[in-house]
Amino acid sequence: MASVLILAAAGAAVAALLALRLWVVLHSQVLVPRQSLSLLVVAGSGGHTTEILRLLENLSNAYSPRHYIIADTDEMSAHKINSFELNRADRDPSTMLPEYYIHRIPRSREVQQSWLSTVLTTLYSMWVSFPLTYRVKPDLVLCNGPGTCVPICISALLLGILGIKKVIIVYVESICRVEHLSLSGRILFHLSDYFIVQWPALKEKYPKSVYLGRIV
Repeated sequence: MASVLILAAAGAAVAALLALRLWVVLHSQVLVPRQSLSLLVVAGSGGHTTEILRLLENLSNAYSPRHYIIADTDEMSAHKINSFELNRADRDPSTMLPEYYIHRIPRSREVQQSWLSTVLTTLYSMWVSFPLTYRVKPDLVLCNGPGTCVPICISALLLGILGIKKVIIVYVESICRVEHLSLSGRILFHLSDYFIVQWPALKEKYPKSVYLGRIV
């Protein structure tokens, strides 16, 4: 009985320390001036990829290298990203070769997949995502709603919790979300450093969000 109580107390202490460490990571805003910032971009299929690439059009070349995360079955997004980067290089004569990389991870959830099985596929996606995020060690994660962004953002948070690196997470809710957050948005609202919405109705419901109007 005593050993059980000791294990329970130890587990509670570890959980409390992890919770405290998570709070510290989420509330720390340590910004170090740099000439370049490693950017990790989570692209979803279809409209999500189109929106995130529109956001990237306004970013300078200081956000380099750019690492794109796509689902392992998403060939369309890979083509869009390659085309975007080539066009970007053509517009900027100072860019010799665009420094970008495309990485693939398993989908967290397929269309019409059951919620019970989604838990398992998300855990598997997280298992694959953490070694990738650890290898890249981005300064900034940018995402706009695909389910693929959840395991990536949690992996980025783990880097901070483990004391490896503080990663800034910027979540931009999709333009199609006018009055309600997406499932990814509801999950990451409390975990992102900056949560940006594009409609005033969402700003009213979520005062801590950042409203910048339509940015895509």
